[in-house]
Amino acid sequence: MTKQGDSDVEFGIQFFPDVSPEQKSAKQYFDEALHLVSLCDTLGYTSVRTVEHYFHPYGGYSPNPIVFLTAAAQRTKNARLITGAVLPAFNNPLKLAGEIGMLDAISGGRLEVGFARAFLPHEFERFGVNLNESRARFDEGVEQVRRLLEEENVAMVGQFHTFPETTSLPRPTQKPRPPLWIAALATPDSFRKAGENGYGVMAIPLAGGKMAELIGLYRDAWKSAGHPGEGKVMLAFHMFCARTEEEAVCIARQPLNDYLNSLVEAASDWTSGTCSTDYPGYDKIIAGLKAETFESQVEKGAAWVGTPKQLREAIADYHHQVGGFEIASMQVNFNTLPLEAAESSMRLFSKEVMPYFNRSNYSAA
Repeated sequence: MTKQGDSDVEFGIQFFPDVSPEQKSAKQYFDEALHLVSLCDTLGYTSVRTVEHYFHPYGGYSPNPIVFLTAAAQRTKNARLITGAVLPAFNNPLKLAGEIGMLDAISGGRLEVGFARAFLPHEFERFGVNLNESRARFDEGVEQVRRLLEEENVAMVGQFHTFPETTSLPRPTQKPRPPLWIAALATPDSFRKAGENGYGVMAIPLAGGKMAELIGLYRDAWKSAGHPGEGKVMLAFHMFCARTEEEAVCIARQPLNDYLNSLVEAASDWTSGTCSTDYPGYDKIIAGLKAETFESQVEKGAAWVGTPKQLREAIADYHHQVGGFEIASMQVNFNTLPLEAAESSMRLFSKEVMPYFNRSNYSAA
């Protein structure tokens, strides 16, 4: 077997629902998603992740990732369950800590908790939360949840949430708590802070940008803070694998273009006058995404679509380009991709791509 990389890469699946009720009912969507989760143990996918979003076809079917991951915990006995991510801006830390402890117990200690700031203005408006409070709410929320998980008898006075001496129940099954992740898009300070605090970082190559530089900032901050190792980086990709390039493109092209269009529509407030000091440059980021297409995403390595050989090469190239990452979290049923196609893709990827990135399977060419 030809060596494709110089370190192991874990491959997980993620669910970012991007459908409307007219396209697919919630029942159908989750029936299909949980069927794909049930394949993880047999096929070797090591994690299942989902998002928190609201009100719009872009993400709106997943207002609570913990609910979906609880169901997923019953379909896989091995895969880690990852919130990707919960949003402190819209959640009470007391409730969130309790839900985390509950899912950690139900899953037998397989939960990992990703936090994000949220970035869609329409969500802030509907929840009555000021965009300019985003960073402060995030920092306070993550710290309060961390304290509630790690400690008993916690009392906190915050800008947004204050509570008397409290012991969150259930206590986490993992000690001192489940691993924590921070979602970051393009802000260097977000990558640095994740590294300083000893958290994993989950990022999205979707928008391009200087991913190698950002990951470098994260790993440098991790080492400078004295944490062992080099940290943990999870990157998100769209993935579709087929026997021929023609088949892969034919099936995946329109769903990926529709997903990109839906994202831009959901975030359109950034390009129509909304601005915030907590989100510098987001008008340019969303404007840039408006120009993205299936072809540009595949070309820059943000979407893995093609034959097993093409995907092996694309993954190895991107891994080298950004200086390495530990986990690829892959959207396998994006937009309205048919269930049969998603399952076939997962099976082929497992058989003919994943083994090339497991060091124990490497041999000289």
